[in-house]
Amino acid sequence: MTDAPYSRLAAEHLPDALARRWTALLRPCVRLRRAEGDEQVVAVLGGTPELPAGVAWPEWRGYGPLSFVASVRCAALPRGGLAAEFPQEGTLLFFCFSAGSQAEEDAFMSADDPETWPGVQVLYIPENTPVVPADTPSGLAPFPRVDLGAATGQSAPDLWLPQARQALLGDSGHWPHPRDTPAELKPFVRAFGQLRTRIGHQIGGHAVPVQGPVEYEIANAVLGGGTHAWGDPPLDREAAQWALLAQFSSDSAPDPDPDRDAKTAWGDEGTLYWLIRSEDLAARRFDQARLTVQV
Repeated sequence: MTDAPYSRLAAEHLPDALARRWTALLRPCVRLRRAEGDEQVVAVLGGTPELPAGVAWPEWRGYGPLSFVASVRCAALPRGGLAAEFPQEGTLLFFCFSAGSQAEEDAFMSADDPETWPGVQVLYIPENTPVVPADTPSGLAPFPRVDLGAATGQSAPDLWLPQARQALLGDSGHWPHPRDTPAELKPFVRAFGQLRTRIGHQIGGHAVPVQGPVEYEIANAVLGGGTHAWGDPPLDREAAQWALLAQFSSDSAPDPDPDRDAKTAWGDEGTLYWLIRSEDLAARRFDQARLTVQV
């Protein structure tokens, strides 16, 4: 991996012992961006999905069909950016109910509310399965298609996650108030925040959150919602079980950046985060993936 910004960050701003503990947490990932020229297309935002015969377009009963977000060709992804459990072939299709499609005022997807989970689906199509372009349901406008290429990168855990706190703070528990942050960590914390400014589309690795660890949001939902403070041991243990499957940021605002052409919008320019447990990923139980949205 040639792009290793978080390793460089640690080497520049942390004492050797802390730098070693921190870099042990880093994970490779696959970052997706608009394919250029004859670059291999590994994923597609928007457009029309291809489904096997007899497989219906996913819908949320009572609300309507789900919007097609993206397809990912697993065999085309660079393996160096993926966990061993990630499929080596087949196609992943991501769907979610999109505000603006139908009945949006009454349909709010929440990881905390199991009744809203049918508003999100991930379909896995095994390799060599005969498929045909699906007919978009009446009343549902597809997003414009954007072909995506891929590059491997390095990802880092959010500093609030238990493994990051343990690596940097030892057994002291919660992060202190910024003014009380240990002096040896202040340059690192400041540089870390400056480095993680772009969310983007990503497969695997550590999620890049808009606001706070997405792993805690899923863990809190699994534990039944309620009030679990960051750093509570049950929440920490559950959060550690979940890893990023895919994240797709909004591509709707007028912007000269060529990545932003799919006209997708998740809330107020938010990002979709699909997370899954490693055992479910290995067993291809993508119905167990959970979505959270941050704006």
